[in-house]
Amino acid sequence: MANLHQPAFTIGVEEEYYLVDPATGDLATDPPEEMMKALEGSAVGVVGPEFLRCQLEIATPVCGSVGELKRALTDLRGMVGEVTGRYGLAPVAASTHPVAAWDQQQHTDKERYNFLANDLQGVARRLLINGMHVHVGLEDSELRIDLMNQITYFLPHLLALSTSSPFWRGRDTGLMSYRLSVFDELPRTGLPQVFDSYGEYERHIEVLTHCGVIEDASRIWWDARPSVKFPTLEMRITDVCTRVEDAIAIAALYVCVLRMLYRLRVTNQRWRMYGGMLINENRWRAQRYGLDEGMIDFGRGEIVPYGDLLEELLDLVAEDAEALGAEQEVAAARDILSRGTSAHMQRRVYRQALAEGCAEEVALKRVVQHLVAATVGRDGG
Repeated sequence: MANLHQPAFTIGVEEEYYLVDPATGDLATDPPEEMMKALEGSAVGVVGPEFLRCQLEIATPVCGSVGELKRALTDLRGMVGEVTGRYGLAPVAASTHPVAAWDQQQHTDKERYNFLANDLQGVARRLLINGMHVHVGLEDSELRIDLMNQITYFLPHLLALSTSSPFWRGRDTGLMSYRLSVFDELPRTGLPQVFDSYGEYERHIEVLTHCGVIEDASRIWWDARPSVKFPTLEMRITDVCTRVEDAIAIAALYVCVLRMLYRLRVTNQRWRMYGGMLINENRWRAQRYGLDEGMIDFGRGEIVPYGDLLEELLDLVAEDAEALGAEQEVAAARDILSRGTSAHMQRRVYRQALAEGCAEEVALKRVVQHLVAATVGRDGG
């Protein structure tokens, strides 16, 4: 095997938020242009519109450490909360809005979004969902493909820690991540294809671009993919986390798993590959149950409690967490397990309101109020 230069393992996060009226909990279907200009002009990070006008997308700078990422993402959320608050609005970091109707939203008038709306039609119009994407710097193209093939095994584990989309159009879906059900209606989604080399990946992309099916590889929306813009491996499976500390924990765990896989590679080892059919079962279990009903341990051939799997994973990446200075952030995954994800918290708020005699619409409004507070760290948790 050719010698590899140590990857940078730089890290960056993109998150999508709803814009809501905190008094009513309703989406802001027509946010003020002045507010958008103020957000886009921020020096804290990149802020811009998303597919629907009621959404925002933020992106941290490229960060050299998890600690730097934590500061950047916390500052970005604080800035967004402060600027939107001037206009009577607030950000919500959740992957579905508990009550909003997708057919009442308008997409952003930009060339890229106009093309998507025309190309995907009703599938695109239902995309009232938010996600979190984590980029990790891997400069070598062949390494990106090799680690993409292997990271697939761990993607359901990361999804389970992030779930924040139990409600859809005023109903409890019974799923912890209903967002994934909506997103999977798009073409070119799901687990990534396995490739023998970066050249094979490029040839597959060339078939689709040559035919005019896609403009470039940014139209490939797999759960993990080589980024088109940056020399990174981009993880896309996760819901957006309502609590910023959960987002940091998941990002830290992702970069540590990639470093662990890289360590195996330089000693001519690798993670065992399992078929997509099997990994998709764990993907579904994470989507449906989150942390609650365990996942399949393919080596043992049985369903194992998520807590056991998490401890095994933390042991696997302990050396990497230490090397990257991310021990505290990675260990915070245990806090998610003990406290629950945003999906758990949303259901608790909803059920408590019903137990107090509130009508369903009032209970759901309380969920939105909780999300507003938790997004910027004012929920007391």
